[in-house]
Amino acid sequence: MENTTADLPKNIETLEFDTDAGLGHTARIGLIVLQTDQTIEYEFAQMFHDPGVALYHARIPNAMEVSQETLRRMQLALPETAALLPESFQFDAIGYACTSGATMIGEAKVDKLIREVHPQAATSNPLTACKAAFEKLKLRNIALVTPYSPDVTLEMQANLRTSGFNTVAVASFNQTDDFTVARITSESILKAVTNIGARNEVDGVFVSCTSLRTLSIVTQAEVRLGKPVITSNQALGWHLARLCGLSDAKHGFGRIFAS
Repeated sequence: MENTTADLPKNIETLEFDTDAGLGHTARIGLIVLQTDQTIEYEFAQMFHDPGVALYHARIPNAMEVSQETLRRMQLALPETAALLPESFQFDAIGYACTSGATMIGEAKVDKLIREVHPQAATSNPLTACKAAFEKLKLRNIALVTPYSPDVTLEMQANLRTSGFNTVAVASFNQTDDFTVARITSESILKAVTNIGARNEVDGVFVSCTSLRTLSIVTQAEVRLGKPVITSNQALGWHLARLCGLSDAKHGFGRIFAS
């Protein structure tokens, strides 16, 4: 039977309504997520379980293979991806969710490219955020854990040293496939963190990469070590919250959120 509107009533009643500030009346946060990332949205949902805080995500094209070249290439798509986050939403802060990408592109360049589209928003990325966390917790001698190939890990190590942070111990899962990185178990990460972090010269541990599943093991690792553990997703979430003026302590996500 053919659908027709001919026999439908013509008297559609117009409804009255009120409006309010909408979702995110406390803070609106934008997140530029890698197309291949399987982890950060899940972990951010746990950190920002607050009806007053709205999260909006846009996916940026990237290669599954993580290399210096593929990471730098992302800067070409950053403005277009940032524009997928509607300017009319009036974001308080926007994060570019790639630690190694921020290392290769440059933190200042990432900020510039996002703010060309969203000039009113504060910006962050996991590299900038981890440095802010180190400063907050007064950490200088860092154990660095990454999933990256040696060339990417060395670039990050050099970046941290230039910023005044000593990477006194470095270990990597040595993977270039982002799909594999997201499948590394949290138990494997916990073992790596507690082993490298136990060294006397280490003040705290930084676990780099938004694809690694770290949020569930941060508190456990800190209890075992008696030292702070900073991760890419946790640091970025904390820094974006602070940039938005959110100062409430959160428990279960490590010392930095409780500070």
